[in-house]
Amino acid sequence: MLYTIIGAGIGGLTTAIAFEKYGIEYQLFEKAPALNEVGAGIWLAPNALQVLEHLDILEEIKTKGNSIDRITIGKPDLSSLSDTLQNEVKDTFGYSTIAIHRATLQQLLIEKLPQEKIHLGKAFKESKELNSGRIEITFDDNSTFETDFVIGADGIHSKVRNQIFPESKTRYSGQTCWRGISDYKIPPDFEHRGIELWGNQIRFGISKVAKDKTYWFAVVLSNVNKKDKKELTKDTLLRKFSDFDPLIERLISGTPHERIVKNDIIDLAPLDNWYKNSICLIGDAGHATTPNMGQGGAQAIEDAYYLSNLINDKAGENTFRLFQQKRKTKVNQIVKKSWSMGKIAHWKYGKGLRNFVLKNAPQSIMKKQMMKMYHIEKIG
Repeated sequence: MLYTIIGAGIGGLTTAIAFEKYGIEYQLFEKAPALNEVGAGIWLAPNALQVLEHLDILEEIKTKGNSIDRITIGKPDLSSLSDTLQNEVKDTFGYSTIAIHRATLQQLLIEKLPQEKIHLGKAFKESKELNSGRIEITFDDNSTFETDFVIGADGIHSKVRNQIFPESKTRYSGQTCWRGISDYKIPPDFEHRGIELWGNQIRFGISKVAKDKTYWFAVVLSNVNKKDKKELTKDTLLRKFSDFDPLIERLISGTPHERIVKNDIIDLAPLDNWYKNSICLIGDAGHATTPNMGQGGAQAIEDAYYLSNLINDKAGENTFRLFQQKRKTKVNQIVKKSWSMGKIAHWKYGKGLRNFVLKNAPQSIMKKQMMKMYHIEKIG
């Protein structure tokens, strides 16, 4: 049986590596003419790292990335509202979260795959079921490819999803995010911390991703005014975050314009099903989430683990149904919680109460929730 993966993002590449491990026949098609991730970092939480360890790629990621041993939500002056040490996580799994540049992660994943199975410049156009029961895929260049199964890993704007579930809808959060990689070397106290600072309806995140490389993101409500449109991106950000600790100004100023990426924050309204007949969606194509919990990439990586193991266990025609059963509850909880966290972080009223709750929330409860999220079920 041949599986065709559409999309060479984190989910698609990880799925291909998992298929490679189990000897599952596959081909991978990607619309971009070259694989070049730019401008951002990513957090790989222990649930993702367990999968990557299973796929024998963890050591390279440890070497190229940076461990996060403490997660802080704070005020603009860098004072802490919530501080969660990762000691228990490290004791349980052997590692904590790793922050890494997306381009570096993508390259590490690509290097694990036979290049003859990766086809670039192939944008999915449509698919149809043949009389034989197989699927014929047509690409934008009008070339075709015949396969037994299709794995849609083509992101939040998935063409695969839009064909099988045309009623699916993305949701706009009302927030805009800028992301960048700064050459500024952060102080030693921050080197192994993931920090998010909550201000007056704006927030700023920081984490080191490599030697002398710091990933940052800035989120604001999307009420863009004429002044914002006229200003350069860095000028806008420096003005909006002028009340924050001077470290923020140094990070923004230390980032070349071409390394700053701007996106509106959206997710996918939860779907009733992630599959239809011989087509299955994974990652953002099936369950895109806002980035507020650092779990978007991790959940795509988890998908790769569960799907490949179920196929390897020869679940047959029930594979996609079992995959959805094992994944849907957890994923939907993360999507819902992440959406809520994004709204809470930008409250106009009630900030004092929010900050009080954050500062006084029992660490035991927060750690229990975190450990539950990091759990991976062993299959096979």
